[in-house]
Amino acid sequence: MAAEPLPTSPEVAEDVELAESVSIAMLTVLETLAPAERAVFVLREVFEVPYADIALALDKTPAAVRQIAHRAREHVAARRPRIRVDRAEHQRVVDRFLAALGTGDLQVLLDVLAPGVVLVADGGGEVAAFRRPVVGRERVASLLSRFRTLAPDAVVGSVSLNGAPAGRIDLAGELDTAISLVVADGRISRIYAIRNPHKLARLGEEATLSR
Repeated sequence: MAAEPLPTSPEVAEDVELAESVSIAMLTVLETLAPAERAVFVLREVFEVPYADIALALDKTPAAVRQIAHRAREHVAARRPRIRVDRAEHQRVVDRFLAALGTGDLQVLLDVLAPGVVLVADGGGEVAAFRRPVVGRERVASLLSRFRTLAPDAVVGSVSLNGAPAGRIDLAGELDTAISLVVADGRISRIYAIRNPHKLARLGEEATLSR
């Protein structure tokens, strides 16, 4: 299951730490934490809330909150995405991918995808989605190259999600899929295709994020 897509303004990407903290890749990591660990990590590491205030909000002692924060940082450090990408490069890679997806250009898809690319889809159990991740450049590219044939009337566009360039697919004038992409070394290493209606319903308003 993919994490929550958040529509954000392009300016969010200017704050590198904030953009990374709300990226789909990072939110997917955060979903592996226990609820208390996730809450403490976000409040402390992203919004820099004092330990005493977090303790009060969670009805825990400051010492307990510090222990939870330490444990959460260790878990995140072991799993977090480590490669930061130049914003302009990220935009170019995403634009190439979306153009190839819209035309079904297999060769460009092969060029823009990393050898070990992973495609994860989230249908929320309500709409069709791949049950398991699709792994490997050839498999993912072949699958995506057939998209235009299967959905000839679909409109592929660009959007800013979770502080980074992303994509959207509209069918019959309605948002059908949000696409978040992780870029590393000039190629796409992760594709998160969010079709979960509950998550897509929240994309109507731009999220205001600041620290």
